Amino acid sequence: MTDLPTYTKSQLALRNGQDKPEIWVAYKGVIYDVTESRLWRRGQHYEHWAGQDLTDELPDAPHTDEVFERFKAVAMLSSGLSS
Repeated sequence: MTDLPTYTKSQLALRNGQDKPEIWVAYKGVIYDVTESRLWRRGQHYEHWAGQDLTDELPDAPHTDEVFERFKAVAMLSSGLSS
């Protein structure tokens, strides 16, 4: 995955299904494209919103992180302080 581009949190936030047509979420530093998932229509999945890092929210989910194996990794999330 080292050949993937790097995006900031601000760039990720635009991929929320509203500002741009892509619906992306991040988990453990990897950004996934969930656009094709019927569960992420309009950029929302239950109480979770697209365009965000969901790492801290997953422990409350009824599934494991294996759910991300269904989606294409499109970028890495910048770990820098600039958002």
